[in-house]
Amino acid sequence: MNTHASQRKLVDFMTSRQAKLQEDTYFRVMHILQENPDFTQRELAEKLGISVGGLNYCLKALMEKGLVKMKNFTNSKNKFGYVYVLTPTGMAEKAAITHRFLQRKIEEYETLKAEIEALTSEVEKPGDEGAQKA
Repeated sequence: MNTHASQRKLVDFMTSRQAKLQEDTYFRVMHILQENPDFTQRELAEKLGISVGGLNYCLKALMEKGLVKMKNFTNSKNKFGYVYVLTPTGMAEKAAITHRFLQRKIEEYETLKAEIEALTSEVEKPGDEGAQKA
């Protein structure tokens, strides 16, 4: 394989990986907002383990895509009196994202399971010098 092709493959892999991570973040944000629409950005960022700035960027992207909207709501615990709600399009997209998220997690689980089985059998091989049973 030539250098250009291998570089392109790496760029595609990194872009794909970054897109998956971004979609995972979108999934988590939408999932939490569906259950807790009046979370403040700080509470939501804490729950997700990301910075408030990162969350703000994510929320703006979700709003630009028409998946989430900000609504005024006087009973909100949020001091600014608004909540984040999923739009009908957002609900449909969340369902699609949930399916893809689940597929990725199942694939990760299967990969980890195979790796654990391989390592377990390697550790349990009789007569291997240096191998110790766990």
